[in-house]
Formats: sequence, structure tokens, C-alpha cells
Amino acid sequence: MLKRLIFFLLNVFAFSVAMAQQQIRVQLTNQYETPVGQVMVANGGQTSDYVSDKMGFVTITVTPSDSITFVSPHHAPVTIATASLHENQLITLQKLFTWKDLLNPMFYIVYGGLWLLLFIVFAETGLFVGFFLPGDSLLFVAGIYSGNLASELFKSFGMADVRFEWLDLLVLISLISLAGILGNAVGYWFGRKIGPTMFHWRDRFLFKKRYLYEAHDFYEKHGGGAIIFARFLPIVRTFAPIVAGIVDMDRKKFSFFNMIGCVAWVFSMIIAGHFLQKWISSQFGFDLKKHLEVIVLGIVIVTTAPVLIKLFAGKKEPKEKVTPPPTH
Repeated sequence: MLKRLIFFLLNVFAFSVAMAQQQIRVQLTNQYETPVGQVMVANGGQTSDYVSDKMGFVTITVTPSDSITFVSPHHAPVTIATASLHENQLITLQKLFTWKDLLNPMFYIVYGGLWLLLFIVFAETGLFVGFFLPGDSLLFVAGIYSGNLASELFKSFGMADVRFEWLDLLVLISLISLAGILGNAVGYWFGRKIGPTMFHWRDRFLFKKRYLYEAHDFYEKHGGGAIIFARFLPIVRTFAPIVAGIVDMDRKKFSFFNMIGCVAWVFSMIIAGHFLQKWISSQFGFDLKKHLEVIVLGIVIVTTAPVLIKLFAGKKEPKEKVTPPPTH
């Protein structure tokens, strides 16, 4: 009789525990809105491993306890109250910093917002060491997040309620274009002042003389239009305004091509990111924000292809054929 009673009580206890457990579907991403694939969930003194789908959704089993902890490789653990969990809840894990993050456009948008974006566009040509910065992909992603970036600006001026889609885009394009124009102007000034001596510099970690020769050849071939074309070519766009200063291009002519090139570059990238995201989302239900790594990789391949083709397939001429102009 005692054994039956114990067996009955154990069954009641097991049934109570099973009834208390519940399954809930959550979405796991990091601060860059990239889905988190593998996660370990610690809940009620027990741990379980889960694998989320491509969008970061995973169904977990929770038991009554004060809190639940999510742990994923290369991410900081996140602990939240179990009672606060609800179906399809978004849970953000903080990805730990690695040097690869510097090549991720979302890193700059998350941690610097609009102001860091403007500085990067300026630095990519205004500071010749900025050739490694993700200019094209950063602008494309900025177009996707144009509303967030514009909101940041309007809030700083106490105008959070003044919001229109085209106003957001106009302000964003204007500010970024201005940063690019100023960056090119600084590069041009730099070229006029000390550019000729750069042909005699030794290669360093952030400076390779071959980049300067490539930009020089590109400029000589295309003339004033090189200032426009260079805006769409990584590395070349960094040194093109410097070379324009070195060869003493007319200041008014340079300014004209500089403005056209900057506006065309910024406008095309921002508009492409903004409207392509909306069109693909409405037509195919595909959210570009969840696949930014693939999008950025595609942009990098497309924009760097001309440079790579020139480097590996183009005719190589001896560097001695390019004679640095005299200093001013």
C-alpha cells in the first residue's frame, strides 16, 4: 500500500512539473540584427542546447523560476525574468568585439550613428589612410536604416515629430554628400601641399605606394571624369583627389566634378538601399536587414571587381615611367 502511495505521489509530482513547463518561441539576434544560431538556455537549474533557424527563431522549453539565461559563443550572456517571456519575443545578445567588426557597416551605425557615418565618409577621402573603410556598403546599409539615422538628427534638434520619408532621405543625402565633398576637398589640398613627396615614401602598414600609382594612371586616362568615376571605386576614390592636387588640376574644375561625383555616389547608394529593402520586403517578404552580411559581401565584390581586374589582369607598366611632378 505504501509503495502504491509513493508511486502515486511521484506521478502527481511529475504531472505537476510537466504541466508547469511550457514551450515558447523567441527570436535571438545580436546588436547588429544578425540571427544567433547556437544558444544554451539555463533555466531552473537545468541547461539545454538549441539551434535557431535562419531568422533566429527557436522554440525553447521553460519551467517556473526567477530567471532564464541565454548563452551563445562569442556573445555576452543575457538573463531575463521568466515571467516576462512572451511568444515571438525578440531577445538581443551583445556580440563581443572582434577586429572583423570594423568591416561590418552595422558596427558604425550601432555605435556611432549618423555622426560617425559622416566622419567615415569624410575620412575615406579626406584622410588618405581611410581606404580600408566600408564606404559603399555603409551607405547602402544607411539607406536601409535611413529613418533611424534621420530620427537621430531630428531628435538632437527637438524635432522628433517632424518626420517624412522624403525629408529623411533628403537630409541624409545632403549631409553625407557634404561630408564627401569636404573630404575630397581636403584630399585635393593635401595633394597640392605635400602630395608630390608621397611618391618617394616607403610602403607602410597604412600606405602602399602602388595605390598612388594606380590612382595616377586612372586619373591620367579619364581626366576630370576620374573624380566622378573614382567615387564608385574603393581605394581609387581615396587617392584620386590627392592625385588631382598633385597634378595641379584647376580648382574650379575639381570642385565641379567633386560635387557631381559625391552627390551621384551618395544618392545612388542611399536610394538603392532604402527602396530596394522596401520593394523586396513587399514583393517577396524577404527582409534585407536579416541578411546584411550577404548583401555587404555582394556590394564589396561588385565595387572592388574593377580594381582587382586591373591589379591582376591589367597590363603592368614599370613604375619608373610615372614621373612625380615637382613640388609646388
